[in-house]
Amino acid sequence: MSLLSSSRVAARSLPQELLVACLHTSVPLFAYRSAGSSGAAPSHSRLVKDLKPSDPSGKLKVAPKFERDHAPHYGKRDTRGEEYQSNKHKRPVRREEFRKPIKVSETKDLPQALKLSGGPSRKPKFVNPLSEDFDISKPAVPTPRERAFASPPLLEGLLESLHDVLGPDAEATPIQALALEHILSAEPRTAGERAQYHQWLLASETGSGKSIAYLLPVLQDLKLAEMHNIPRRIDDPSVQRRAINPRALVLAPTHELSRQLSGFAKELLHNVKLRVLCASQANTPSRKRVSASKMAEAVVDAADGEVELSSEIIMRPEAQPRPVDLLVGTPSKVLELARGRGWDYEQEGGDSKPRRKITVGEPQMSLADIEWVVVDEADILLDPDFQEATRMILADISAARGHPVPFEPEFKLPSADAKRKPTPTPIHYPFNLVLTSATIPSALAAYIAQFHPSLTRLASPQLHKLPPTLKTEHFAWTGGNRDADIEHRLRRVWYEDLQNRTSADAPLSKVLVFCNKTARVENLGAYLKEKGIANVALTSASNVRKLGSNHHLDGFLRVRRADEDVPATDVDSTSASPAPGEENASSATVAPAATAATSMEQLKDIPHVMITTSLLSRGLDFAPDVKHVFIVDEPRNMIDFLHRAGRSGRAGEAGKVVVFGKSKGRGSEKTRVVKRKVGALKA
Repeated sequence: MSLLSSSRVAARSLPQELLVACLHTSVPLFAYRSAGSSGAAPSHSRLVKDLKPSDPSGKLKVAPKFERDHAPHYGKRDTRGEEYQSNKHKRPVRREEFRKPIKVSETKDLPQALKLSGGPSRKPKFVNPLSEDFDISKPAVPTPRERAFASPPLLEGLLESLHDVLGPDAEATPIQALALEHILSAEPRTAGERAQYHQWLLASETGSGKSIAYLLPVLQDLKLAEMHNIPRRIDDPSVQRRAINPRALVLAPTHELSRQLSGFAKELLHNVKLRVLCASQANTPSRKRVSASKMAEAVVDAADGEVELSSEIIMRPEAQPRPVDLLVGTPSKVLELARGRGWDYEQEGGDSKPRRKITVGEPQMSLADIEWVVVDEADILLDPDFQEATRMILADISAARGHPVPFEPEFKLPSADAKRKPTPTPIHYPFNLVLTSATIPSALAAYIAQFHPSLTRLASPQLHKLPPTLKTEHFAWTGGNRDADIEHRLRRVWYEDLQNRTSADAPLSKVLVFCNKTARVENLGAYLKEKGIANVALTSASNVRKLGSNHHLDGFLRVRRADEDVPATDVDSTSASPAPGEENASSATVAPAATAATSMEQLKDIPHVMITTSLLSRGLDFAPDVKHVFIVDEPRNMIDFLHRAGRSGRAGEAGKVVVFGKSKGRGSEKTRVVKRKVGALKA
């Protein structure tokens, strides 16, 4: 009996618990039997065919397509092809004749096999290369939407701040227009309306402005409630008051995204004063040696309406806790504030004594006042790795507001191939819930259908598509040192910038390089540095991420108008995340963002390359200078590719994504499959 046959017999005969390893590379038969009995779970990498709700109470609204305003350089003369155009008339005229289509006027003298068919033409069968990653179906018919930002319905202060950030001629994107129509309230809600809570899903492509789409309705509702003195639940003496009492909560998967969102929210509040707190800001060293637990107990209003927690404030005995309007943070940070530091500590080793004493801190935040919860990047936060913490927060808020909901740490979604549709078990949270994502995998769609069947779905017409201004390029490995190939392609980017720039002081392009593994990031960063290319290699374990600010991304994230007038030393913040440019820089961060290389020699000192994993592929708004995205490792699925490629070509800016792969030999077929799938993603 052959080796492969023996492995198959072992897989059939031995019990599953005794089968340690199978030499045969295919899946054992018991795996198919177990999968068939219970049904395959919904996929986390396969995108849904549409957002049409299965429950009659659910709604779907799709925005129409619209053309963005052209970039300032659009329509300018391109002189690179002048020589080609001038010599075009010298070509033989005969070549043009061969390009003319053949016309057949009479077919009666032709053989039957050569005669043109008079019946309907048969189109060749088309197989969509994304069929394994995307469920394709006919999209819903969009309806016209208003594109202009105006007051009303927006408050005048919000509109003025919005124009300061986006420009006076800014227009709403399709997803923003839908949010202003279905979520924004122009007038303060009555007591009866405030008791009725709603749920929405914002689904739109990367770079379409989803942050504005949900921040404007949330901030306006908070301000209207404040202006009309709407009573808060925390005012009830029976409700325990904490140092932090937010009215709205935004959850994000990474600290970098949390800081960016809190900074952007503050930019929208320069004229409409509300208090914003970021939970992803680490404590800076205190000259007076104040502990972090005491620091979290003092919350006071800053001069510009923001919230600061610092040692200077703690030492003032007259400082009193004040309510916070909007809190932004990751699920782990929010749970730490709501349940106390060390709440999730589990002693290992049974009854053995721990090595050190673990004391669970007192909760620093009350959840009773929260009326808005936004789950940004919902496909990640409701993924199996994050869903327990996310749903735990939602359940804790419900219990704090007097309407507890059932919560189980683990739950099983209905199988994707179930013959009978499961009965939905809707969860009615006592607050307004907004889910946002640029990709809707089958697992998220199954979660919504099971627990939020009446949720209103607001979708962009370009969902699951690349931005139209983003070009794609496929670069083939030469077969030698792959790091050298990346270096060669990087230098070619900058050489093209030098050849095409209009002024001598025009900065060179910045490049974002995505790898699949941390070791690959570190090795590539060391190689490029050795070759004289300064770079920032960032992984989840990088020490600069623990400094409590986004200064390690300086020069790569977008700098908005509201940040230009704020000095870098004006704020000494500890737990409140200021907008980019306001934080206290650390000596361990990267080079200053204000400088940009204008020559190849300056690239040795000024980083123009950032190397990272999928850590920075979610939600971050990179600067227009980041014109190229390199994907040096084949994407695991098209969801990862969409988010990585979407870091460039944002908000109508031009960009290019370069996908590296093998053109021949072993592994080249996978590269060709990726190329076909990427081509099908183009808008």
